[in-house]
Amino acid sequence: MPLQTVEPQRLYRQIAEQLRASIKQGEFKPGARLPAERDLAKQLGVSRPSVREALIALEVEGWVEVRTGSGVFVLERLHRTDAGRQIPPTEWGPLELIRARRVIEGEIASLAAQHAKRSDLKAIRGAIDQMQHDTDRNVAPLAGDRAFHTAIAQACGNVVLVETVQTFWDARRGPLFERLGDYFESAPSWRIAIAEHEVVLDALKAHDGEAARAAMQQHMDKSHSRFSASWKRANPS
Repeated sequence: MPLQTVEPQRLYRQIAEQLRASIKQGEFKPGARLPAERDLAKQLGVSRPSVREALIALEVEGWVEVRTGSGVFVLERLHRTDAGRQIPPTEWGPLELIRARRVIEGEIASLAAQHAKRSDLKAIRGAIDQMQHDTDRNVAPLAGDRAFHTAIAQACGNVVLVETVQTFWDARRGPLFERLGDYFESAPSWRIAIAEHEVVLDALKAHDGEAARAAMQQHMDKSHSRFSASWKRANPS
């Protein structure tokens, strides 16, 4: 079955559905390696990040296996139905989510720089310290990360912004983001993220809105790059 160009709406689900249909129809047989992300993106007329999200979705659902350094392979499915986890139809693509956060949290950081009080800066500092403490114990510093982004939004004095940031962050607890994190999050990557957070805090302390926006946007850009890295450089699952 030839692959068809898709429309940009819940893009990863459309891509996953086409690949799933190809597997069902035998175009990609069990044990076969799927085309590289670059090739799939070209055939489908979409971005490589969208293809990655679709491949992760298929892995979560039990259709394929990502083998670090080798590629993505079709799994044998003796009984099609619930071989893997089901992904809620409303779940956002992780990489698309990061790009949205770049836009919104960049502006939130700029606003926070103008309004942050000493108590806000103390809360942000405490969140970073919590992240560092957990990372030093080889524990994923998720609570501290959430507290960091929430505290910046709280400095704006707008509950809608706070709840928006929390909704964005909590979306990373979905199966797609969790699986992607299995490959690309580690103590070294978290230490890099912590250093990026420190740059944001420095700009907030200086009450420099432009610098705060740029620091948050750069943090999101680098996060996107980490999750988009080559599978060959990914951590073993």
